[in-house]
Amino acid sequence: MPGLIGKKIGMTSVYSAEGKCIPCTVIEAGPCVVTQVKTIESDGYEALQLAFDEKKEKRTTKALDGHFKKANTTPKKKLVEFSDFENEYKLGDAITVDIFAETPFVDVAGVSKGKGFQGVVKRHGFGGVGGATHGQHNRLRAPGSIGAASYPARVFKGMRMAGRTGGDTVKVQNLQVLKVIPENNLLLVKGSLPGSKGSYVIIEK
Repeated sequence: MPGLIGKKIGMTSVYSAEGKCIPCTVIEAGPCVVTQVKTIESDGYEALQLAFDEKKEKRTTKALDGHFKKANTTPKKKLVEFSDFENEYKLGDAITVDIFAETPFVDVAGVSKGKGFQGVVKRHGFGGVGGATHGQHNRLRAPGSIGAASYPARVFKGMRMAGRTGGDTVKVQNLQVLKVIPENNLLLVKGSLPGSKGSYVIIEK
């Protein structure tokens, strides 16, 4: 899918023409530089490698530094491949947020906030054992039974239990594009996105 790399700025709200208050997320989308053009002849498939967000040269490896210099650009922090762009792009071209000007909906993928080791109530939405129970004490958020007795004599794989939560790649589909601000490279989409402020997101048409 064609798209851009962006950075989540934060959330705000805008008013529609009907006067409704719509919550939205502000994304700094691009400009992204084409750092590699992959073709069927050389790579076996067609794609564009885009780079986003400035990086200090002293923190860049020699191999990547040469890769960026070949594209006649400065070192970047984030590299992502996209395919099926409508226009032809060459090495070193910049792709801006203007590509979403006529796009009503986009898909956005990001890494959700990490929450560490969590119990079953927070991780899976268990209700706990409730209030008036059969003499149980201090067991409100416990997971309860996790298996039977001598058969199967083990815990089945996939049993919903406590564990590490968050920090996963999440894609939110069909988010409405409310506004494109090309002069500031900003994209406003309806609703919330995965990740914290300042985290990278991948926006696809």
